[in-house]
Amino acid sequence: MNPVAVHRVSFDCVSRFNLIRRESGGGGFSGARIVNSRPRRLHAVTASLITSADSFEVGRLIGSYGFMNVTSYSGLRSGDEFESTSDDIGRLKSQDIGEGGVKIRLYEGRISQGPFRGTPITFKVYPGQRAGGIEADMMAANELNAHSFLQSNKNLPANLLILVGGFETQFGEQWLAFRDGGKDSAADYARIASEKTSRARSQGAWNPYEKEVTMKRRRNFVVTILQGAMKGLAFMHANDRLHQSLGPSSIVLNTPAEREAMYLIPRLRDLAFSVDIRPSCLEEGATSGALSEQLWRRATASGAFTVFEKRAFGIADDIYEAGLLFAYLAFVPFCEAGRLLENTFRLDIEAVREYCLADERLEEAVKFLDFGDRAGWELLQAMLNADHRKRPMAEAVLSHRFLNGIVK
Repeated sequence: MNPVAVHRVSFDCVSRFNLIRRESGGGGFSGARIVNSRPRRLHAVTASLITSADSFEVGRLIGSYGFMNVTSYSGLRSGDEFESTSDDIGRLKSQDIGEGGVKIRLYEGRISQGPFRGTPITFKVYPGQRAGGIEADMMAANELNAHSFLQSNKNLPANLLILVGGFETQFGEQWLAFRDGGKDSAADYARIASEKTSRARSQGAWNPYEKEVTMKRRRNFVVTILQGAMKGLAFMHANDRLHQSLGPSSIVLNTPAEREAMYLIPRLRDLAFSVDIRPSCLEEGATSGALSEQLWRRATASGAFTVFEKRAFGIADDIYEAGLLFAYLAFVPFCEAGRLLENTFRLDIEAVREYCLADERLEEAVKFLDFGDRAGWELLQAMLNADHRKRPMAEAVLSHRFLNGIVK
């Protein structure tokens, strides 16, 4: 169910927050219940979280996914060579990727004790150091810390997945429990929508009226996903946190049905790579966390040296990832399977549009981005601007005419 997620390496500078190891006796699991694990106190910021394994029940395995680290970017050629790279156009941008060693498992579950008894949850399980190395513990600690920090804000929006607790088993696995926000990700939705398009076209002529109704619903649904994702990201940035893992697999949907767009609540998840960009964390020497090394190396290479320059670079980097998400959702749900875009590109958007116009299989994606006198292309170009200083803030993206002119 869960595709491999593409993530850029980063790490919160506050690495001292960790899931405290829990002493445990034998047994480990008893039926669907995790038992014989004596709870221990977490830091003050996690005081409201449920930290007793006895308070949870575990259901079926939902799926698993891995993390891949984007280590560098190598753009496509431009000018005269652009026209001769037809194989590259489907990807729009190439990337150098190194596979990480951390494999995440997801389980259904529920709270079995206390005032929230019966509340459905989703477990995100990080492997112990033996299977996942120190990186797994660092990612789990960072995700715990990021959620605890953000959830301390009284104005928490509905567009962030809520962490309700966590514990560590006798095997060293870190189990984080999240309120159930849905089983499908934006990537799952895009894949299903693409397959539906392929089936409809394979059956011959698509009834024009039925096609228009379907595409209108699809446009509304995609824009609602983008609006929700940007609301969550705007909140994070306003509270000095970067996401650094934004992509279709990091957005969970409470419904994948396009007919139910009015009830759709997209929620950001996967904060394992979140970065704290408070000034105290960006002072010299404070940005040397093992997982954030690539982020700050790219920042320095881009001319960001001061605290405020690094902060601005980090925010712009998240906006770039949001632009990649936008591009993915602008094409994949509207095109036939097999015409998928890679998640990372930086090209002359007008040139991409001209290419897409020549391919009828990309027709609906072009129509989508053409709304509002090509407002979609305009926003996409801004978010993927090669100069990070010229990318819009999340609030500006939210107020852009493209995200406010399609949903009726």
